[in-house]
Amino acid sequence: MTRRYLDMNQHDALYTVARKYPGGVDALAKELDISPNVLRNKLAPTIFSHYPSFEEVSRIVECCHNAGLPDAHLPLHALLVRHGMAAFVVPQPNLAQQDDLSQTVCRVMSEVGAVAEAVSDALRDGVVTAVEADLIEREFHAALSALGAWRARLRGQDEAGLH
Repeated sequence: MTRRYLDMNQHDALYTVARKYPGGVDALAKELDISPNVLRNKLAPTIFSHYPSFEEVSRIVECCHNAGLPDAHLPLHALLVRHGMAAFVVPQPNLAQQDDLSQTVCRVMSEVGAVAEAVSDALRDGVVTAVEADLIEREFHAALSALGAWRARLRGQDEAGLH
């Protein structure tokens, strides 16, 4: 039976993101200056004798983010979900100013709609599966990021005196 990796399980998410690094786990291990076999063991959700340290997790996420992987922060989101918390990427002011405010608002509404759609689909049969809950969490975090961008845009306009 093939194991299903969940995005909102921090171990699964770290493993999945690291495997997507350009060149795979071998290239990531070289970047981190550790043995590829040691890194594979630390990343494998089913190996309980090896774990990455906080610093290693942080460096893996950082390397994946710097490599442009869109889901690089997913392990951090999954960790926070486990503890009943949520986070969003804080937009950089120079990036937030590249579009107009109406586009940001539309993006927020679209992301909130995606959350509502995921919840509606999951509740259709009256049972929310682990896979459906995982998707809802992903959509929720995307909506939070869009809200954060909206907030940054509004703050940017306020600071610029454009109210």
